[in-house]
Amino acid sequence: MIVLTGGAGFIGSCFLKKLNDEKIYDILVVDRLGTGLKWKNLVGKKFDRVEDKTVFRQRLSSGLYKGEIQAIVHLGACSDTTEQNADYLLDNNLSYSIELAEYAIEENIRLIYASSAATYGNGEEGYSDNSYENLKPLNIYGMTKHLFDLWVINNGLDKVFTGLKFFNVFGPNEYHKGEMSSMIYKAYLQIKNTGIVRLFKSQSPDYTDGCQMRDFVYVKDATQIMKDIFFNPEFYGIYNIGTGQARSWNDLANACFAALRLENNIEYFDMPNILEAQYQNFTQANITKLNDSQLNPQFDSLENNVADYITNYLTQKWQYL
Repeated sequence: MIVLTGGAGFIGSCFLKKLNDEKIYDILVVDRLGTGLKWKNLVGKKFDRVEDKTVFRQRLSSGLYKGEIQAIVHLGACSDTTEQNADYLLDNNLSYSIELAEYAIEENIRLIYASSAATYGNGEEGYSDNSYENLKPLNIYGMTKHLFDLWVINNGLDKVFTGLKFFNVFGPNEYHKGEMSSMIYKAYLQIKNTGIVRLFKSQSPDYTDGCQMRDFVYVKDATQIMKDIFFNPEFYGIYNIGTGQARSWNDLANACFAALRLENNIEYFDMPNILEAQYQNFTQANITKLNDSQLNPQFDSLENNVADYITNYLTQKWQYL
């Protein structure tokens, strides 16, 4: 059995589709569906069952699954960068991850887990996945991800487990994320409703409005890398999952307008105070380590990926991968 935490979420449900495409169906999806439409991410997918995270943690610690689990793909986390409840995040993102890691060690099984580019903070130490000690995350979400990376490294488990430091992932199945959904998704809705895309004004003299930059990676490209890792049992270590090419918010907005065959219409507004202290003006994955691996990762252009997302999903009646 494969345990897929966060399996009804954005990246998790897309990876679930990848597993199904390889005819893997003996999957325990661990997630909380709540009262929203997150359940739609599971429509058409094949898996054994869905289990609430709290129930799963209890059953795992009781030994109920002993001998049954072949691998754990741990994507479940609170990814809300504005969440202020540090105790909740430390339990949900750190303690939970350690529990799974200790179980994987005890049972000698594979663990692939999601880290985050948020661990790099403002990027003053760069974005190399070979550098960890001096990183200063800008929010408690990034801190919890960083603390687990350090726990893995300090225990020598980066020679056993695989950590994936996701940069700005976008694509189908993210609609339920609300404010944490990608700017492509938000831009599409803004264009549809008002004809305008609204971007934050720059808070830095180093960047003009809309020229702040991110490493945007399409979920199809990200999950292809995940699939290649999953089917390579000798692959381990902590890797950046990004394109290695930063693009501006203006580029992204322009790509959205182009996909809809409309003229650009961008408006800039002041950034909320809660974001100013933790805002990253620039992120770009250093993917030297990934490129030097045997994976041979491939990334299409931002323009092509945005066009695929908008044309084949967001404008369609059925929007899910």
